[in-house]
Amino acid sequence: MRERLRDIPLAGRLVIAFVGLLTLGLTTGTLAMTLILQFRLYSQVDDQLRSSAAILADAALEEIAGDRDSTALPSDYYVVVQGRLLDSQVLALPSTVDEYGAPDLGRYSFPLSSLEDPTPTTVPNSEGGPLWRVITIPVYERTSGAVAGSMTIGLPLKGVSQTMSAFLSRVLLVDTAIVLLGAVLAYLLVHRSLRPLREIEATAGAIAAGDLSQRIPPGPTSTEVGSLAHSLNVMLTTIENSFAAQRASEERMRRFVSDASHELRTPLATVRGYGELYRLGGIPEGELPGAMQRIESEANRMASLVADMLQLARLDEGRPLDLGAVELTHLAADAAANLRVLDPTRPVQVVGLTTTRAPRVIAFADEERVRQILSNLTENALTHTPAGTPVEFAVGSDGPFAVLEVRDHGPGVSPEDAAHIFGRFFRVDTSRSRASGGTGLGLAIVAAVAAAHGGSASAAETPGGGLTIRVTLPAGED
Repeated sequence: MRERLRDIPLAGRLVIAFVGLLTLGLTTGTLAMTLILQFRLYSQVDDQLRSSAAILADAALEEIAGDRDSTALPSDYYVVVQGRLLDSQVLALPSTVDEYGAPDLGRYSFPLSSLEDPTPTTVPNSEGGPLWRVITIPVYERTSGAVAGSMTIGLPLKGVSQTMSAFLSRVLLVDTAIVLLGAVLAYLLVHRSLRPLREIEATAGAIAAGDLSQRIPPGPTSTEVGSLAHSLNVMLTTIENSFAAQRASEERMRRFVSDASHELRTPLATVRGYGELYRLGGIPEGELPGAMQRIESEANRMASLVADMLQLARLDEGRPLDLGAVELTHLAADAAANLRVLDPTRPVQVVGLTTTRAPRVIAFADEERVRQILSNLTENALTHTPAGTPVEFAVGSDGPFAVLEVRDHGPGVSPEDAAHIFGRFFRVDTSRSRASGGTGLGLAIVAAVAAAHGGSASAAETPGGGLTIRVTLPAGED
């Protein structure tokens, strides 16, 4: 039975449950009304018997004494007189017996009731017809007042049966109409109420087919279905974003591997070429030191590329940072000193964002990672600007962020290139970068380190010409 119920759709089960409860309620109400009506009709018959008992008793005694004709008795009554001083007689009109039959008094014990408050009893019909309601009262001698016998007076319950039958037929007809109407209304209401669930089912099917952009039509969150739709939409958005992030990560990884393979192919080909040339004896003795220097240079370039790739991989993994208070002004001064050593011809300054004197700026950051940012930006300015080009290291604050800028006054980059300058393996001048040994990952590492701190990296044109790299980091306290 349970398995069959499980096979029925939810809408069908709800309609069946509603119709079942409605039927149970109507059946209970009909039964209660039937019992109440039957009690009231029986009470009316009992009142009629009680009110007419004394009159019927006198009329029956007069008929027995020959003083009255039996036709004087009420037509529907059936009277049985019996006793030690009275001859047992049945007083009833033939038309009454023909229409209603006679009460079956074979098992009736004829209990005497007081004349003032007789107790009625229901007995069967001797001919299988309608039931009879009877009472038995004592009969007294007129002269002595002694009990001479008993008189049983009965009324047929045919009228009660007919009334009950008519009532039940009409009530059952109304109940049936109510149940049918309730079933139709329940189906319509359930079908309408479950429409959001069908929409959820259709959306789930579309999502299962691969369309993660599908959403369930929203509804009032005060309802169970509306709350479910809202929760599912939030979950679907999260899943779609997760899949999008995964696809983007996979795309970045494929592009990264492709670019890394391409970048490693040139130095590997150079090393392999020199190795084969040396094995074949194609390198003169006097050119051997230069060939070895070239192999060493390409090996260093590969080592630098692998180190940068490893650094980016660690940043992508989200490894924890050693955060603390870092004085950006001091680190900027160290980077400026390093640049002066690398290119003494360059004018190098440490300034404020809007002033010529650098303020004391504290960032909440990992000091080693900040030094790496400055090292990469210094190398970028040194590599991509002519010798003697001025460079400024600017520090300051912008709301909750500490700001570090490296400004050069070189040729700069176009707006199109500036939009991609932090991309991995991106080069404005590919040939010149490779010749200078750049990997194309320096600015990508800068952006990744800034993002790991909750900051950002951006590129803009330096006033008067050149490139400004701006890095924001969370501000700190001493």
